[in-house]
Amino acid sequence: MTSRSDRKSYSGLSDIGRVRTHNEDAVLIDPPLFAVADGLGGHDAGEVASEVAVQALRESAPRRADAKALGRAIRTANRSVIQAERDGLGGEGMGTTLTAALVEGSFIAVAHVGDSRAYLYHDGILERITQDHSLVGDMIRQGTLTEEEARFHPNRSVITRALGSDPNMLADTYEVDAEPGDLLLLCSDGLTGMLDDAHVADILGSYRDSAVITRVLVDAANAAGGHDNVSVVVVEIEGETRESSALPRRHRPWVGALVWLFAAVALVATGSFGLMQYARSKAYLVAEHGTVSLYRGVPGDFAGLKLSWVEEETTIPISALDAVTAARLTQSVQVENVADGRDLLDEMRSIVGTTTPDTSMTPEPVETP
Repeated sequence: MTSRSDRKSYSGLSDIGRVRTHNEDAVLIDPPLFAVADGLGGHDAGEVASEVAVQALRESAPRRADAKALGRAIRTANRSVIQAERDGLGGEGMGTTLTAALVEGSFIAVAHVGDSRAYLYHDGILERITQDHSLVGDMIRQGTLTEEEARFHPNRSVITRALGSDPNMLADTYEVDAEPGDLLLLCSDGLTGMLDDAHVADILGSYRDSAVITRVLVDAANAAGGHDNVSVVVVEIEGETRESSALPRRHRPWVGALVWLFAAVALVATGSFGLMQYARSKAYLVAEHGTVSLYRGVPGDFAGLKLSWVEEETTIPISALDAVTAARLTQSVQVENVADGRDLLDEMRSIVGTTTPDTSMTPEPVETP
């Protein structure tokens, strides 16, 4: 039996998963500072963004559990990601989520951007601290989508706020009053996209060593499909409970109601900008009028914002493709970027023997909201 002194009180692990060819996630373990970042933008971009972000956070974060200061550190990390792209590091449109925590005794300060999450596990109950900045997250809050439906929604990867898209980006900040023995969990959506909260809570309650928990969580996500990189950080809360807390064990937003009013107005603009930036970095193929078309963006729209633009209309006939591919194209086949989409078109041309020149269209200009 493992004794308390033999157990690690914190641990982090990042894994490539079973589908991706590279890992765009990054974790930061620098007590009392912990963080998880999930890069966006594809190979040679997402992993650069996440690494730049966590390193900038390490350098600028406070050493005490101060939510305001941690939020400012994430804004500094955001500027570092933007500057890295300007300096030619990574790729155009790169970005990253970032969820960070400072742990001081039983008090936790959290700052958060994107759809990586922070949870608190207490007495068998898993409570989510953060709210996803994502398309499906907004739909859940509006009551038009359930948590379970969100895990399988075709646009579940579309985020509305990320580092690297807007120099005026805001981070959500929280203060959490925990108790000794509670577990803090930070994770990328590679975990929550594969496992529901009940499964995660079961694992957290079944083991006491943080290193074992992180390994079991990653293995479980991979066993469920491993469709994305998966990163987790687990911290066991130590120290004494803060007796002065007016709201024990509950997480509280740092800013007051008046500040949130102004923040909400700003988020409408910054969230839309971040969503448009993300959409411009993605692409998909779809069947239209009996042939294949390539679009930059993601299918559908959000709150009146157009999220896709024609890149190329081809003469590749849907009827000449195999039944499975043809069926998928009726719903759309999403790819990492336009270059990957063109590569897939070339493969289709070689299969069907299309020799007629395709009709290319200039992409429609992107309107900045």
